[in-house]
This record gives sequence, structure tokens and C-alpha cells, in this order.
Amino acid sequence: MSQDSATRYPLVLVPGMLGFIRLVLYPYWYGIIKALRRGGATVIAVQVSPLNSTEVRGEQLLARIDEILRETGAAKVNLFGHSQGSLTARYAAAKRPDLVASVTSVAGPNHGSELADYLAKHYPADSARGRILETLLRFVGWLMALMETGYHGPKLPVDIHASHHSLTTEGVALFNQRYPQGLPDTWGGHGPEEVNGVRYYSWSGTLQPGKTDRGGNLFDGTNRSCRLFAKTFVREPGQCDGMVGRYSSHLGTVIGDDYPMDHFDIVNQSLGLVGKGADPVRLFVEHAARLKAAGV
Repeated sequence: MSQDSATRYPLVLVPGMLGFIRLVLYPYWYGIIKALRRGGATVIAVQVSPLNSTEVRGEQLLARIDEILRETGAAKVNLFGHSQGSLTARYAAAKRPDLVASVTSVAGPNHGSELADYLAKHYPADSARGRILETLLRFVGWLMALMETGYHGPKLPVDIHASHHSLTTEGVALFNQRYPQGLPDTWGGHGPEEVNGVRYYSWSGTLQPGKTDRGGNLFDGTNRSCRLFAKTFVREPGQCDGMVGRYSSHLGTVIGDDYPMDHFDIVNQSLGLVGKGADPVRLFVEHAARLKAAGV
């Protein structure tokens, strides 16, 4: 068996908002964990509150990291975070850099999401539309909890307003003031690769006519949703994955920011129905080899 992905420390995968480990038989990280393990990596998908603030999720992740270190005997972990999971991983690394070897942000809203800003403006919490949206999210969260078969821990708290605020430009700006590790100094630039002994990386995608609206995405409902959500973007119009802007995703060493993938393709969701020319699993496998070469 190949050992190309056999990193020194375990790979811990952190999901985004409304994330999960496995719904019945369907995993969040479709095909990714299997490919990494085939390459010799120790891979653990974790669950944190699907709907809550980044700080609450981050504390939950820190507790889970402690468990993983006890279970594996490892000294540190490599964190991969998708969407809000990227912010969650950043929080854990900022609080306990001694336990984290690297943070990899995958389509992370490291400078906020314009979609979250749009919802805050047009669906305020104290409005009828806002209350309808909250009810819908509560129902979706409840339904997904019923279907979750990969998590067996205690019931996780829900705070929809805190979750939403954590993803807005304003909310992430406040978060970044407290936890700036890995952020670029200039808009669209790279951040420092290493801070306090933790390596930082990121990659993301953009909606591209002729690529992300072809191939498997023709049969993928989430791709159509991303195309609708992309219409809310003002600062990065035409340069987003439907939920996160291209430059907003930058953290540490930017491996790539315009892969032909929407926000769900980037972690191979919808049963791997991705756009033309997209290979999200390969990105994870190649990055594991990169981490291995870096000695982490």
C-alpha cells in the first residue's frame, strides 16, 4: 500500500455550517477519507455544533483534539476545515498551537461571506422573513441530527443567530482581530506560512461557465443553489464559489483559489457529482503529501 499520505500527525477533518460526519450511509467528506487512508494517513472526521458560533465550535474541537491525541498517542494534529470549519480550526490553532501542526482552510470564509451579509440585510432576525429562515434552519438541523449515524456523542447546542453572525463580514472581522494567525496583510495576498509553529494553507474554487455548469454538476442540485447564491455577491461578483469569495478564502500559503468547483464540489459532496475537470479528492491527497514533506 502507498504511504504517500502518511503524515506524521493525524489528519482531522472539520465540517462547516450544517455539517455532519455521516447522514445514514452518506459521508460529508465523500471519497476523501478513503483516498487518504489508502495513502497511509490516519484520518478522523469530527463533529461540532452544526449551528453555533465559531468560538463554541472551536472549544468543542479542542475537546475532541484532546481525545484524539489520547486515542492515537500523537503529539499534534493536522486540521482541515471546510467553510466555517476553517474558522473553527483557526480558533483551535490560535488557542492551542502546541496541539496543532497545521491548519488547511478549504473554501473558508476567512474574511466573511457575502451571502451571510445579504441574509443579514434582507432577512434580519427580528423580521418575519428572518423568523421563517430561522425556523427552516432549525428544522433542517433537527432532521440532519436524526439522520446522523457517524456521531455518537452528547447533544450539541444550537445558536442560529451566533452561527450566522460568525459568518458575516462584520463577525469575521471581529474574529480576525482576536485570531489573525495566517491572514494575509493585503487583500488577495498570501499570509505567513507558519505562525507559532503552526503551518497555514488554503484553497478554494470559483463558479466557471463551461466547467462548473457541466459534467456531474448537470445533475447536482447544490450547484444550482450556489449559482443562485452567487448573485448576492457585490465585492467579488463572478469570483466566488456561491458562498465564499475567491480572495476572502485566502489564508497562509494559497495553494489555489480558482479551481473549477462550487462550495460543495470542493469537498466532493453530492456523491462526487462535480463539474468538468474538477478533482477535489486529488487536492486532499496531494496536500497530505505536501504535509508529509513538511514533516507534519
